[in-house]
Amino acid sequence: MQSHRAFLIEGPDGNILWDCLSLVDKTSIARIAAMGGLLAIAISHPHFYSSMIEWSAACGGVPIYVHADDGEWIQRFGPALRPWKDEALRLGRATLIRCGGHFAGSSVLHCPWLENGQGALFVGDTMQVTLDRQYVSFMRSYPNLIPLGAGTVRGISEAIRPYRFEAIYGAFTGRTIKRDGFRIVERSIKRYLKAIES
Repeated sequence: MQSHRAFLIEGPDGNILWDCLSLVDKTSIARIAAMGGLLAIAISHPHFYSSMIEWSAACGGVPIYVHADDGEWIQRFGPALRPWKDEALRLGRATLIRCGGHFAGSSVLHCPWLENGQGALFVGDTMQVTLDRQYVSFMRSYPNLIPLGAGTVRGISEAIRPYRFEAIYGAFTGRTIKRDGFRIVERSIKRYLKAIES
């Protein structure tokens, strides 16, 4: 059985917690503290909102970045919450990129220093890494199997095109592409568009 996952990303400007699991446990908090704490918490989309306020409080009140387009889904507020606008936001050397699609503010995180300087993209559910890890795909609603339209997928393509990355880390355990990630996304978008437009 696959489960959602969060990532603690070590960065040259400070560590980033990408997405949050519901359980805030002492072991994780101690590990984060031992690694020097957090620069920020960054959330891909509302399915990871549940304990973000608690994670921030447990880590000293670090800022939480969620896209303002998903503001209607925020149920609890606090001083650490930093809704952001526009199409990209720099967090040190990392970049949050709004792609939309799964949710209006669905975002990915680009970390250019990872994979020996070839870059990594953390995608949440904005893209779904396929089981064979040879493609990614796209959905408006995964439980209801509602696909995204062509225009929205083209928008995702345009949003990430300026960024280079070797690896893709998806929202679920085992959903990782370790090599050739940028080319795989480009190939996947062409395949997807051909399928839904035929």
